[in-house]
Amino acid sequence: MLLLDIISRIVHVSTAIVLIGGSAFTLWVLMPSAKQLSDEAHSQLAAAVNGRWKRFVHGGIALFLLSGFYNYVRAMPDHKGDGLYHGLLGTKMLLAFVIFFLASALVGRSPKLAGMRDNRAKWLKLIVLLAAIIVGMSGYLKVRGASSVPVPEAQAISDSSLSPELGT
Repeated sequence: MLLLDIISRIVHVSTAIVLIGGSAFTLWVLMPSAKQLSDEAHSQLAAAVNGRWKRFVHGGIALFLLSGFYNYVRAMPDHKGDGLYHGLLGTKMLLAFVIFFLASALVGRSPKLAGMRDNRAKWLKLIVLLAAIIVGMSGYLKVRGASSVPVPEAQAISDSSLSPELGT
């Protein structure tokens, strides 16, 4: 299992590096540079980049889901009863699903989401911000490790052993 754990962690972190880095590059380097092009050249470049980038986005989402689910299942036994860990991990997952939606909308073709694609810089800023928050939370959870809070022991008498007919 150790080898699979390592591979899963490498896949998860590498996917984050590629997708967050690609989003930051698009926002702060490619888009400002592309404004200098003619409208026709800009449209051609945007179509070419979007056609290739969507493969990374869709593949990256799949890799995140697979490696994230595996990492989640493997980490849960070490964090039983750790409310802070579960709260932060749940928040991290919800933010990731927001990013998945936004990234998919930006590379998609749905006419209903064309307004988002027309305002790509705004949504890329949100993606990069949410990704930075997730990276910060992930780093904290990884460094923090398992909680030192002891899990409560089983009660001496379980609720199922109480006899209703005895009134206890």
